[in-house]
Amino acid sequence: MRIAIDYTAALSQGAGIGRYTRSLVRALLAAEGDAYLLFHARSGQRPVLDGLPAAVTTKELPLGERPLLTLWHRLRLPLPLEVFTGPVDVVHGPNFLLPPRRRAAGVVTILDLSFLLYPECADRGLVAFLERAVPASVAAADLVVAISEQTKRDLVCLLDVEPDRVEVVPLGVEPHFRPVEDAAALAALRARLGVVEPFILSVGTLEPRKNLTTLLEAFALLRRRGCTHRLVLAGRPGWLCEEVFRTAERLSLGDAVVFAGYVAEADLPALYSAADAFAYPSLYEGFGLPPLESLACGTPAVCSDASSLPEVVGDAALLVPPTDAAALAEALERVLGDAALRSDLRARGLARAAEFTWARCAARMRAIYHRLAPG
Repeated sequence: MRIAIDYTAALSQGAGIGRYTRSLVRALLAAEGDAYLLFHARSGQRPVLDGLPAAVTTKELPLGERPLLTLWHRLRLPLPLEVFTGPVDVVHGPNFLLPPRRRAAGVVTILDLSFLLYPECADRGLVAFLERAVPASVAAADLVVAISEQTKRDLVCLLDVEPDRVEVVPLGVEPHFRPVEDAAALAALRARLGVVEPFILSVGTLEPRKNLTTLLEAFALLRRRGCTHRLVLAGRPGWLCEEVFRTAERLSLGDAVVFAGYVAEADLPALYSAADAFAYPSLYEGFGLPPLESLACGTPAVCSDASSLPEVVGDAALLVPPTDAAALAEALERVLGDAALRSDLRARGLARAAEFTWARCAARMRAIYHRLAPG
């Protein structure tokens, strides 16, 4: 069986869809038996995969990402992918979008529907594009993959997708996300950050949906109560990030807040491990991988009780209403001040994170490919 997977996001995005695509493909390639074709928009980059197996080929399409999006999803020209790739059995779009096919079965992964639920938290042009393109891709797919039960419910409620057309395939945690106990590695990380003091961590793009203004409000409450921890925000500046910086300035937090920028995946385990607590008050997540990675590294987490986060972390993290700064401050204070609670959350977190593996995710996806393949 020949499976074509859109690898464009894996080359163009460091986090989010890019990480999902890279991790899934790595896990798929670990099993033998199927032939994979990784296609991507013209970019001058090539997929970098450890010892590219013989069963894998790559194909750079003759157009860049923007022209392809225009051709397939704005103008909706029915130019099938197979014109560029040759015959394939299954086409998987892991990034919300599915190109036209000739005979191949189609699978599309929907990570979340935040552009419908929180359109004010994203670029208007992007929202307008997704509002047209995503429903069309979902309608054209033979099967839709949701990464959580929450996303499946949203697909059913917001796009009127029949429940039996949606299969939930949770994400996984990479094996290298585990507690880092190497004192030299942790010290080197702290030196790069310029953080000697204990700190609270949050990881994610600086954008309104991550609700970092509430986290800053909660952190200001903690500081007023005598907390000496610093707050490290690790993530690239995103859409409307200016409000995050303005809030930190308004609260006079100064250098108590460290804007670390984008942190490479290889450095994240040490970053999680060095933190005393992880905070994730997001308004909406299709899955919420950072809290799970934090648990895998043994760091207790405090998350919002919104969207998919309760189903992902289970009873292994403290949950609070997303916009309640006082509740978030109280939960963080409990974690920082109660050694027994930290120990309990650490044990629960390690066990919970172990339930989510990319090998399991890939096995579920392979079963879907085989079920849908013609003949």
